[in-house]
Amino acid sequence: MDEEYDVIVLGTGLKECILSGLLSVEGLKVLHMDRNDYYGGESTSLSLNQIWKRFRGDGSPPEALGSSKEYNVDMIPKFMMANGGLVRVLIRTGVTKYLNFKAVDGSFVYNNRKIYKVPATDVEALKSTLMGLFEKRRARKLFIYVQDYEEDDPKSHEGLDLTTVTTREVISKYGLDDNTVDFIGHALALHSDDSYLDEPAIHTVKRMKLYAESLARFQGGSPYIYPLYGLGELPQGFARLSAVYGGTYMLNKPQCKVEFDEDGKAIGVTSEGETAKCKKIVCDPSYLPDKVKKVGRVARAICIMSHPIPDTNNSHSYIAFVSTEAETDEPETELKPGIDLLGPVDETFFDIYDRYEPINNHEEDNCFSYDATTHFESTVQNVISMYKKITGKDLDLSVDLSAASATASEDA
Repeated sequence: MDEEYDVIVLGTGLKECILSGLLSVEGLKVLHMDRNDYYGGESTSLSLNQIWKRFRGDGSPPEALGSSKEYNVDMIPKFMMANGGLVRVLIRTGVTKYLNFKAVDGSFVYNNRKIYKVPATDVEALKSTLMGLFEKRRARKLFIYVQDYEEDDPKSHEGLDLTTVTTREVISKYGLDDNTVDFIGHALALHSDDSYLDEPAIHTVKRMKLYAESLARFQGGSPYIYPLYGLGELPQGFARLSAVYGGTYMLNKPQCKVEFDEDGKAIGVTSEGETAKCKKIVCDPSYLPDKVKKVGRVARAICIMSHPIPDTNNSHSYIAFVSTEAETDEPETELKPGIDLLGPVDETFFDIYDRYEPINNHEEDNCFSYDATTHFESTVQNVISMYKKITGKDLDLSVDLSAASATASEDA
């Protein structure tokens, strides 16, 4: 371990493993370490026995739940857009050869105490009761505008400069009501809050186009795909990529301590009395507690069921996650409205964890950490940004998207 590396990566979560793989392909000498004895960090996939041990401690799960090895439960489940940035990274790096994917059956929203399927075809849109007849006509005009919009074709802009006009101004042009705006902003464009309404509309239009392109990709019931054996496969796939290009991996390395010189720049990592020197550090926030700030807490319930979620057209959904920004120390109470939508639940595991984001300046200390994100598109943008900061180069994601495929399966 007493060697010098270009980059030391701490933690084997998805972002760390993607960067480790990309940097190794770029020709950098990478050492990848983790205090855990498994890949994935908080993004790992656990068997039933592992879940039981993590949340219940002693004992074993009831036999009625089936074989432990039949479970791959993702601790932080996130869907992938079929035409999204992560798929492009997977194809660009060749990691697709390590993975199989399943097209997700459907996407649903909860509105006015009822579950609705997000329309995936013109026919579904006409039949959907999410919007009234006249509202559908108004929304259709917006969808056609978004579909025809091309950034380099001024004729498709209809006189609107989307880099300066806000999303709120574009939506007001079409006279859409608040429920439709919420649906478009959060179910299609996947914004996490309403701040997008007062930001340049180009960002929302691009997100809506990505949704539509992903939806058309596999002609399925949603724009999403999912690794067939759980998200834990993704970090492992990029770890293999890094190893192929000379990356060194060390799991189960306790007390990974980042070392700094007198100027405050990171110069290495010490574990078990040995120090590996490096030029840069990439890590999740837990490895640099003095360089992050707490920005919130998440309350989460993992629910195991023996039936699909009601009102979802029998879509495969035998494991459900219910989560929210925690405001109290009682996750059971905060999550109850969501859990009540699931119908009978066989087992429920509750958890609360903190969210952090970095407060350091990487130019001053050579440490590259990241903030919490909600879905893969923002995850990939984060990775692309860090890749450029570390290498000084843009990551080329121009790829043939037909090189990836979804694997149809009866098992979610």
